[in-house]
Amino acid sequence: MAKPSPLPPMELVDFPGCGRRFTSTARVRFGDTDPQRRLRLDALTRLVQDAGNDDLADAGLDPASPWVVRRTSVWVPGAWPSLGEPLTVTTFCAGLGSRWGERRTTVTSPGAVVEVAAVWIHLDAHGRPARLTDPFLDVYGLSAAGRSTSSRLRHRGIPVATPPSGPTLHRRPWPLRSSDLDVFGHVNNTALWMPIEDELARRHLVPRFAEVEYRAPVAADDEVELVTEVDDEGLHLWITAGGDTRASARVLV
Repeated sequence: MAKPSPLPPMELVDFPGCGRRFTSTARVRFGDTDPQRRLRLDALTRLVQDAGNDDLADAGLDPASPWVVRRTSVWVPGAWPSLGEPLTVTTFCAGLGSRWGERRTTVTSPGAVVEVAAVWIHLDAHGRPARLTDPFLDVYGLSAAGRSTSSRLRHRGIPVATPPSGPTLHRRPWPLRSSDLDVFGHVNNTALWMPIEDELARRHLVPRFAEVEYRAPVAADDEVELVTEVDDEGLHLWITAGGDTRASARVLV
């Protein structure tokens, strides 16, 4: 695989000089780690999602308002947080679109830093993308500082064919559990990080960068198939159902 770069493979917006930022604390628990005591990706993204939800509530906005994530990017420039470590989670709005926003979050422990950027789409009561409200913009517009962010997907699709000497595609089923579902009746975005962790564990790999793009919901009765490819860049994974890609992941190690 390619030699790791010291530079983040994602745009990292710095903490705003003005505007809102929200900080909370947590701790890496037994249920958050792998056998090597590393904070797992699914536990990390759940923690970041909870911090964003707490931020909305603290700002006086409705924490139950519907949002769906479009893309989440995670970069770990050094060590990962490990079992028992206290965590400080700081989050802010780093950019806006007409119907979506980017939330930047930094998670620190005494021995680690994790950077996260996520694009969230605002929905109306019927589950359709809806314009950001004036109360939301009043709270988060200042920290966004006029920066616009895109919700466009950028991952490549599943290769139609690979050359004889090229990477091989591996396919296997991924059973769903009722505990994977959220209030929309779909597999929660954090649960879709679990097959990524599973594929990494099978290869004894530790991620330094991971990104998931969400194309369409995974429903409770979907028969999910994982399609995985390992190349010089890292791990590529597609979560499919009914022949369609519902989510995709790019992982660098």
